[in-house]
Amino acid sequence: MFIATNNAIYTVEDSGNGEPTHIYKGTDQQDSGGNGNHEAMVSLSNGQAVVSALSDGTLLVLSEDDEKRIPTGIADPIASLLVVREDPLTLLIGTDEGAYVYRLVGEEGPAERIAAFDELECRKDWYTPWGGPPAVRTLAKTQDGFCYADIHVGSIMRSPDEGVSWEPVTPDLNKDVHQVTTCPIEDNNVYASTANGVYISPDRGNSWEHRREGLPRRYGTGIAVHPTDPDLMIATVQNGPRGGGAWLCRSENGGATWTDLSTQLTASADRIRTGYIAFTSDGTAWAVIGKTLYIGKDRATEWSPFWTPPEPQASPHAYPIQSLAV
Repeated sequence: MFIATNNAIYTVEDSGNGEPTHIYKGTDQQDSGGNGNHEAMVSLSNGQAVVSALSDGTLLVLSEDDEKRIPTGIADPIASLLVVREDPLTLLIGTDEGAYVYRLVGEEGPAERIAAFDELECRKDWYTPWGGPPAVRTLAKTQDGFCYADIHVGSIMRSPDEGVSWEPVTPDLNKDVHQVTTCPIEDNNVYASTANGVYISPDRGNSWEHRREGLPRRYGTGIAVHPTDPDLMIATVQNGPRGGGAWLCRSENGGATWTDLSTQLTASADRIRTGYIAFTSDGTAWAVIGKTLYIGKDRATEWSPFWTPPEPQASPHAYPIQSLAV
């Protein structure tokens, strides 16, 4: 697994064996809003390499013995990355401040903006609560090539052909989606964390089931699914878009009921951002709570603090860990 902080990347074994190893320290400056680089990051080759988006639109590709930079030519901030194929390297890239999707094939660049995504009729209805442009906040895919893009705010778009063509999913879920994900062993299932709790589709997004019983709050921020059990999930909820209290929850019955895990955390959380929870390939669960990375063992039932980054933060209130990539 890879851990991105404000200006560095670490790696750790999927099982949590050993301390994280520092593999990259950047020189890019943070933007004026205090947001670091590496918020969009994905792993390659079963954890042997990682791709991270830098603030200037360049993709940083790190492996054990190599470091490459791919100029994407994308001017808008990169919000999400998805590996479609590894040979040749094929990525989908989602942007903030406009909600566009680009396709990058190979390691030379530039990326090509996908016209079919631009031409979606429903684009005219996308918005943000504060009046700014929408974003492609997260991307996900199935093993057989279906891809999903969550639009903040505008529901979920679906591609049956690795991102070439696009259509909206059946729009009977909350439009304010904060994360979309899938399960490696069940291509039919799609999972969404929304402003009104969790929704699950058993048929690739043709229909949706609202699954929020037991969630302490409705405002969801993240969701992660066990790699070999499509019914085992962890999710995060909080008081609202600005936080003010957040909870880590678990379900082992496909979201029919949820259990609050917060009693196992050593400190309360003000907010838990999208990208702060994950399952690694061996089924180990992870969550970023405040400034600390927690590990969840025994099918995410036993949680304990694992690691806090040693590097200083931009401010006492900053979150040093930006994202996880598994």
